[in-house]
Amino acid sequence: MRTFKVTACVPSQTRIRTQRELQNTYFTKLVPYDNWFREQQRIMKMGGKIIKVELATGKQGTNTGLM
Repeated sequence: MRTFKVTACVPSQTRIRTQRELQNTYFTKLVPYDNWFREQQRIMKMGGKIIKVELATGKQGTNTGLM
């Protein structure tokens, strides 16, 4: 099974007294190939930015016809 290692940055709002402070949360997680599109939509909907995507397991170029 192919999985991607995704590094993303998502803004998280925390309330301190009366003013709002915007903090960015960086995270890295393994996402299965089948769930990649859903995960991408989730990150974008939260206002985040995908920084890096790597192939964690599986062979590179499997879908593109390269051997």
